[in-house]
Amino acid sequence: MLTLGIDEAARGPVIGSMFIVGAMFDDKDSKELVKIGVKDSKLLLHPKRVDLAKRIMEIAVEVKIIKVEPAEIDEAVGGKDGLNLNWLEALKQAEIINELKPNRVVIDCPSPNIKAYTEFLLNYIDDNIRDRIELIVEHKADKNYVECSSASIIAKVERNKEIEELEKKYGEIGPGYQSNPITQKFIKENWERHPEIFRKSWMTWQNHKKAKGQRKLGDF
Repeated sequence: MLTLGIDEAARGPVIGSMFIVGAMFDDKDSKELVKIGVKDSKLLLHPKRVDLAKRIMEIAVEVKIIKVEPAEIDEAVGGKDGLNLNWLEALKQAEIINELKPNRVVIDCPSPNIKAYTEFLLNYIDDNIRDRIELIVEHKADKNYVECSSASIIAKVERNKEIEELEKKYGEIGPGYQSNPITQKFIKENWERHPEIFRKSWMTWQNHKKAKGQRKLGDF
């Protein structure tokens, strides 16, 4: 039986993309994942994640990585189609499921309402797959299922790669989260200079735009 674990990294930062990863394994591989130390990615130091990600990719039957860039996030969150970040994530998860065609899927649910999230997700899974798969949607699935932990580890490694690439291009940006002082400084100095890397639907970016508008009005 093929089990697909799906998880994400970087839902919340104001800088950069969100990464959604599906990692699919044969059931016999579960013990191997435990043996090499796969567990909740939040409990691992990053060098360990990098090492594990390489080994997970070797063990997995297939891995699918989706990079959701700031512009697409803004279009969903700030658009008129009634989407939000949870629904956008569900659409990407359905895309992974439809492509990899597993027997079982384990998802770390981003929404507090598991029932509503599951119903939305099912609407976008192909009929021939939806009718035969076992779908497990839970909070903390990345802690309780090694397949989901594996996806989480890869997602965090991909996110870190992007941050490193952005720093080479734009200078020191910090981790991309508003709570970080380095990121705060970068946003203040660059929110208008490098709009392509920011999530403009986030309040952090909106506040800088609003403050600029207020300053302009104060010139009169």
